[in-house]
Amino acid sequence: MPPRLQLLSGAVRALPKQTYQPTAPFLYPFLHQQQRPASILSSLSDTKGAYGHRIRRGRGPSSGKGKTSGRGHKGQKQHGKVPFGFQGGQTPEEVVHGERGFVNHFSVEMSPINLNRIQEWINAKRLDPTKPITMRELNRSRCMHGVKDGVKLLARGKEELTTPINIVVSRASAEAIAAVEKVGGTVTTRYYSPYAVKKVLKGQMDPIHSLQSRIMMAPAEATGAEAAAEAIIKERKQFPFRLPDPTSRKDLEYYRDSAHRGYLSHMVEEGHGPSLFFKTPGAGRVDARKVTSKGSKSAARAENRVW
Repeated sequence: MPPRLQLLSGAVRALPKQTYQPTAPFLYPFLHQQQRPASILSSLSDTKGAYGHRIRRGRGPSSGKGKTSGRGHKGQKQHGKVPFGFQGGQTPEEVVHGERGFVNHFSVEMSPINLNRIQEWINAKRLDPTKPITMRELNRSRCMHGVKDGVKLLARGKEELTTPINIVVSRASAEAIAAVEKVGGTVTTRYYSPYAVKKVLKGQMDPIHSLQSRIMMAPAEATGAEAAAEAIIKERKQFPFRLPDPTSRKDLEYYRDSAHRGYLSHMVEEGHGPSLFFKTPGAGRVDARKVTSKGSKSAARAENRVW
């Protein structure tokens, strides 16, 4: 090791100290550059476990996958590919024993919405309580994120509801209906098919009115046919698709029930129930032989029609 030069170090201490001179900030990237020793380049490596060890097949017994390359001796699995679950031609296990359980194709998955969330959106002025609140307004205001098979109104936070609202949903609980009507609002349940839900959210279908619901909104001076024709012409100008009505007995009975605030409850006669199968107690069968005139017979048939 060469000797240290003491004279040179003493000469450096004897030099006068230089005063600090500030440098312009835009010169910092050029003056103060990060310096690293070249030795760290030789120690760079991947994170441990980032790359797996490549298996070398058929390269002798030392690799662990030599000779048969991990395929074993003979058989179909050594010479070619085999589908998943293949048992050599034997009937597969899932076919012999089958899958347990079943999928109910008639079940519906309603998207829940609670009263406290609606009131919170009204307070934030993200919902207008002066207009009917439908699934389209709820989805556009992000009060609910996505609608599956419909919207069901629930009563959580019913004490927080103070604003009277007119809401149209697929279903509603009895407690939620009582809470909305207590503050002076209305609840209307109406039918939406899966196809109708998609079109309503896109604004291509009327979210409230259909051919059967127009009976309630028809003016008194106009006949039912004229009012329906005017409504259809007006709807086709605004919406390219028509909102469907229920066809199954289960849906018809639900939306004919006034307890559910169904939009078809006006079609049920006074003293009759919403069921299409069970008779109302006390309601006898109409005897066709007692009907004499042809006009009254056609009137009786028209009254017994469901739609």
